[in-house]
Amino acid sequence: MSRIGKAPIAIPAGVTITVSDKNLVTVKGPKGELTQQVDRDITVSQEDGNLIVTRATEQKKHKSLHGLYRALIYNMVVGVTEGYKTTQELVGVGYRASNTGNTLELMLGFSHPIVFVLPNEVKVSTTSDKGKNPTITLESADKQLVGQIAAKIRSFRKPEPYKGKGVKFVGEVLRRKAGKSAKK
Repeated sequence: MSRIGKAPIAIPAGVTITVSDKNLVTVKGPKGELTQQVDRDITVSQEDGNLIVTRATEQKKHKSLHGLYRALIYNMVVGVTEGYKTTQELVGVGYRASNTGNTLELMLGFSHPIVFVLPNEVKVSTTSDKGKNPTITLESADKQLVGQIAAKIRSFRKPEPYKGKGVKFVGEVLRRKAGKSAKK
């Protein structure tokens, strides 16, 4: 069996999980509600306060789906209890970020500001302290959505390898290149 797939998912207090007859798993908690459609060959059942994911056969396809759906359901449980948070920083002279509600406005060295409207499920906050790079913080219960939006924001101005200017994740280590050597 898959090491990931056979591990039971503990259901914390305050979280309700329902599995419909069409294999639709719904997880409700203090941070929101998430749903995931599970393949028909994978069964999800509740036993003694734990969620058990099992597969139909030992085929390679079923083995891979077993671990996948167990991980997706576990991420949903963690999301509705604790939530997910991603922080990015803008490195560069004149790079700024501001938000009004769920609208993010970025100044990334282009001739115009970039206005990015985020979904309602994601909360955004920006900070601009003197002497530090501006930061963007994204929070949501949906891990996939937070990662997708963070990747989209990063794609507006990826960090370049010479000076490191651009949008990068906090704590990310960039591979730097040496510049052109001067002739002697």
